[in-house]
Amino acid sequence: MNNKAEDVPPQPSDQNQWDSIAGSEQFKDLLQIKRLFIVPAFVFFLVYYFALAVLVGYAPKLASTRVIGTVTVAYLFALSQFVVGWIIAGLYLLASARFDALTKDILARVAVHKVAYQDERQGDK
Repeated sequence: MNNKAEDVPPQPSDQNQWDSIAGSEQFKDLLQIKRLFIVPAFVFFLVYYFALAVLVGYAPKLASTRVIGTVTVAYLFALSQFVVGWIIAGLYLLASARFDALTKDILARVAVHKVAYQDERQGDK
């Protein structure tokens, strides 16, 4: 088990710190950037997923058209959903590197502020 400080959940005494992170412009920007990827990807895949049912329901002749031997358009479309799912997952993996970098920047700024605050408190003693 890994006992890094980053893996420890926030303590109740750190609630103000986490509230300030959640209220920061950097954190809001991070959420907006993630949303700009996640929402369109989700909508695209949802439409793509249900397009097969629409194809089979409203264009059964096209769906049953044989492409190679007994393989039909609908069968290829259904198999392509796996490929599209993996492509979206791969794109998210690439995008997550940017998300992680932004998260590390936010946490680094918090750590700097926390050290400065602790230094101020020690100076008051």
